[in-house]
Amino acid sequence: QVQLVESGGGLVETGGSLRLSCAASGRISDHDVMGWFRQAPGKERVFVAGMALRSGTYYSDSVKGRFTISKDNVKTIFLQMNSLKPEDTAVYYCARNPTGIVYDSPSRYRYWGQGTQVTVSA
Repeated sequence: QVQLVESGGGLVETGGSLRLSCAASGRISDHDVMGWFRQAPGKERVFVAGMALRSGTYYSDSVKGRFTISKDNVKTIFLQMNSLKPEDTAVYYCARNPTGIVYDSPSRYRYWGQGTQVTVSA
C-alpha cells in the first residue's frame, strides 16, 4: 500500500504563486509515475502534470509554462504554481501509479492523496 499526503494549498490572488507538496509512504519505487490532478466544483478530475523517471515531465496545455512538477527524492513531489488564475481554483490531488507511464486519465492511477484546496481570487 502507498499513502499520499498533500499540503500547501490555500487562498491566493490572481497572479500569485503557491507550492504544493505530496509526501508518500509505504511501498514506493523510483519507477513510479507521480502526477497531479485537479477537480473543480461540478467538474471531472483532470490531469495537471506528471513525472516519470525515464520519460520526463508532462503538463496539460492549461498550465504549461506556469506550473512545474519536481521532486526532491523518491518520496516527495512538488507542484510549483505561478501566475495563478481564477480558473485554477480546484481541489488538487497527487497520485501515483506503478506502471512507469504518465497517463492523463485518473483511472490509471492506483493511489491518491486526500486533496488540498487551491482558491485563486479575482
